[in-house]
Amino acid sequence: GTWLAGMLTVAWFLINRVDTTRIEYSIPLRENWALPYFACQVAALTGYLKSNLNTNAEVYEVYKIYVFSLFLGYLLQFENPALLVSPLLSLVGALMLIKCLQLNVKKGTFVAKVMMVIKFYLVCTLPVTLNLIMKMFIPHKENGHMLKFLEVKFGLNMTKNFTLNWLLCQESLQAPSQDFFLRLTQSSLLPFYVLVLIICLLSMTQVIFRRITLKYVWTPYVCMLAAFGVCSPELWMTLLKWLRLRTVHPILLALILSMAVPTIIGLSLWKEFFPRLITELTELQEFYDPDTVELMTWIKRQAPVAAVFAGSPQLMGAIKLCTGWMVTSLPLYSDDDLLKRNENIYQIYSKRSAEDIYKILTSYKANYLIVEDAICNEVGTMRGCRVKDLLDVANGHVVCKEGDKLTYSKYGRFCHEVKINYSPYVNYFTRVYWNRSYFVYKINTVISFQS
Repeated sequence: GTWLAGMLTVAWFLINRVDTTRIEYSIPLRENWALPYFACQVAALTGYLKSNLNTNAEVYEVYKIYVFSLFLGYLLQFENPALLVSPLLSLVGALMLIKCLQLNVKKGTFVAKVMMVIKFYLVCTLPVTLNLIMKMFIPHKENGHMLKFLEVKFGLNMTKNFTLNWLLCQESLQAPSQDFFLRLTQSSLLPFYVLVLIICLLSMTQVIFRRITLKYVWTPYVCMLAAFGVCSPELWMTLLKWLRLRTVHPILLALILSMAVPTIIGLSLWKEFFPRLITELTELQEFYDPDTVELMTWIKRQAPVAAVFAGSPQLMGAIKLCTGWMVTSLPLYSDDDLLKRNENIYQIYSKRSAEDIYKILTSYKANYLIVEDAICNEVGTMRGCRVKDLLDVANGHVVCKEGDKLTYSKYGRFCHEVKINYSPYVNYFTRVYWNRSYFVYKINTVISFQS
């Protein structure tokens, strides 16, 4: 890359920051921290393989790095067995074995053709075989919820499961809207990205033929790839060779275009978006959520150090970050057990009895319960995506589709009933703090349950 490509990347990133990062309206999330490391990883890998000193040896070393990284991740992520039975490890291990078994034979001979067929067969079958063998000997739990999620997402199945329906309603898992592509087109990012991508793919296809697979992570790479393409003389050379222009020397024209086109794009972006950026920078904004700040302050000052809090996963994540106190759940989608735990904790917004909620919370050793008024009285924009609606569907308390029977719960919604402070709720829960948004209840020690 060049300094011009870097400046163009930064300009596109800032102009499209609504689609490149969530940092403006959210706490720093994983993609915000991981994106620079991903970029460094791609740059280091590209620079390493670009040297062409010994391609076979370099590729084998990259395989070793993959294996080492997976085992390091296994140790650092509390020895998660899913990493040991991951398809990536099986694929890399199989490719390393095939590389060791590869023989140096003269090209074009019968033996070379037989070896090519054997290699193709091993590449197709060995990773699957190795993965099945590893799953037989390594205790693990299948992530079946992801397969079920994909089935429902693509309309192949239907479900009443709360966790799956809750994931389908998450904004981060929704398909990009037309406005998203319109914004990228208005900033001239998407057209140049598509052009560069087509040239790269066609160029790669030619090489192969001659010699003979989440929006906030994708969009920053769109900025980098598009900027690299319009500032790359090599890419312009490839395009000019296809067009077969003979009036001007291709090398000279490629150099001129690699400087002129980015300059024109930069000037157009400056004219179109610079006044908007200046206007936005003059607007001084600050975080203002006094109810949440008061809650965190109360926890730090009044809650026992050994207290365990239960509530919605998003709020528990904020409590863990801001106070360090122990919580029962976290907003993670990749762990099946944690998703099931989140579903159980969310029952505080369902039509369940006080005894049922008490048993659920005490099974996770929770000492305090936090009820959010925003969830309890939620008015959702997406039909059927409110947490309490999803819970009612999962618990069979509403009609889901034709043929389903409507069942009425004999209990009111727990998050409403517990606020009234009458028996049996006061026997299990004692309100110790509240404000406009949050109600905190201490979970009492109960010797016997009421019928």
